[in-house]
Amino acid sequence: MSKSQAHYNNVVRAKIKERFSYANDHQIPKVSKIILSMSCGEAVGDSKAPARAAEELTLIAGQRAIVTRAKKSEAGFKIRQGMPLGCVVTLRGQRMYEFMDRLVYIAMPRIRDFRGINPKSFDGQGNYAFGIKEHIVFPEINYDRVEKVRGFNIVLSTTASNDEEARVLLQELNFPFKQN
Repeated sequence: MSKSQAHYNNVVRAKIKERFSYANDHQIPKVSKIILSMSCGEAVGDSKAPARAAEELTLIAGQRAIVTRAKKSEAGFKIRQGMPLGCVVTLRGQRMYEFMDRLVYIAMPRIRDFRGINPKSFDGQGNYAFGIKEHIVFPEINYDRVEKVRGFNIVLSTTASNDEEARVLLQELNFPFKQN
């Protein structure tokens, strides 16, 4: 069991249940999945770029990334239908908690000029999304083998019914929010 999962089960659930005075344990919010997505703008000129990005995202996530393809052609961007454009991976269960540990305790402290994540990036339904500008902050990435530094998006999907519950959940899971 990972550090975040043990902390959630032993400490966070009790705190949230007491704070929001839930009658049922199933009402307590939890992180249901984490979605990592990476787009490759250079895919128009280099068709192998999404495959390289998928390899790097696979190393970061610990689970194989899927290459995403264009749904329709767009002449202005020189994109054809079916052209590979990026990659995505969805983490659940044990891998999700292991990734959360590496994100909070290893990767975020390595981000240059990091002051915390934006507390306003909730979507109104209890989900939180943010981006990382350099994927090389993860220790799984060998800096010498990287051809291009890429950024990617992270979406934390929770079972919380509103943003306040999700904010408390993520704060209790030690996510570093900016202080106003």
